[in-house]
Amino acid sequence: METVLRKGKQPYFTEEHDALRERVRQFVKKEVSPYISEWEELGTFPVSMFRKMGSLGFLGLRYPESVGGQGGDYFMQMVLAEEINKCGAGGFPMGIAVQTDMATPPILQFGSPYHHEHFLKPAIRGEKIAAIGISEPNTGSDVSSIQTRAVKQGGEWVLNGAKMYITNGTRADFVTMVVRTSDEPGYKGISLFLVETDTPGYSVSRKLDKVGMRSSDTAELILDNVRVPDKNLLGVEGKGFYQIMWQLQGERMIAAASAIGIMDFCYEKAAEAVENRGPAYRRSLLDIKRRIEVCREMTYATAFRYSQGEVPSKEISMIKLLSAQTAHYAAGQALKLLGEEAAGPDHPVQRLWRDSRLNRIGAGTDEVMKEIIAKEIGL
Repeated sequence: METVLRKGKQPYFTEEHDALRERVRQFVKKEVSPYISEWEELGTFPVSMFRKMGSLGFLGLRYPESVGGQGGDYFMQMVLAEEINKCGAGGFPMGIAVQTDMATPPILQFGSPYHHEHFLKPAIRGEKIAAIGISEPNTGSDVSSIQTRAVKQGGEWVLNGAKMYITNGTRADFVTMVVRTSDEPGYKGISLFLVETDTPGYSVSRKLDKVGMRSSDTAELILDNVRVPDKNLLGVEGKGFYQIMWQLQGERMIAAASAIGIMDFCYEKAAEAVENRGPAYRRSLLDIKRRIEVCREMTYATAFRYSQGEVPSKEISMIKLLSAQTAHYAAGQALKLLGEEAAGPDHPVQRLWRDSRLNRIGAGTDEVMKEIIAKEIGL
């Protein structure tokens, strides 16, 4: 897609992007924001939202038409991530992001025609709900230490283990699962499988209660002699670590875009509240705004490189770290400026202050991002 510079506009966006932004805003205004408090109380959102967003093309914006997507560019996905994160809570957008930017990109990148037909296309239509299974009860950021095991038996693999903190986990139709397929140490023996949740031996042991992200369901999963056909191996056996590291770069990119939506929402709420107050309040707003804009510019610049086929891990780690910290800062400062008005549990800024803390954990903690950056710059 040709980028045309427009006065006063970001150079990365066209009129087509603007039209999509307005469509998503109207969708959020009518279909999400009025119900978000109810979903927060329930600890989930309706399954029908996946199909509704699929029918509007929102679940496949950057996927090629050959697999049922809209054939748009990467900034289409950035628009969606920003705008749905202005709904007043982080849980619902996270559940959608797992569908669009975490569980399904490896299927497109490494999958076979069978994988595309049986898993990816239904996910883009919202007919199948996807989850991604990385974290385990004893393993979080260190993917190379996962213990869930798959053993080859004839034309099947038998999976045993557990996964923890799985978004969409209570109602997923399939899970892009990271497992160990050999005794080779560390990252060498890891593979990816597409595991259908109606397979005997697969179970949800519990739905997790959480401080934040309450409108998304989060589960612990148990795999007890789950038999998966060999055709559900995703990509090449033993190359799963490289595949999931590739996936995590995209997850970090979309986490940064999502954080921008949270920042903008919190800033706007704070600005409305202090409109007629003194210069000290305006200075506080300025401090929030300048941080947001620095974060936005670096995120867009990195997203442009990513959209051109680069995977600049240093810059991606930087924007993931910066955006996560800035979103939590913006929510905290907005909470302070709003004061008692935002004290109740249903106030969106109070929710986003809690929800945005997860941005500094998921897809790589602040500490992991710092380690990657330090290595990249030679420290």
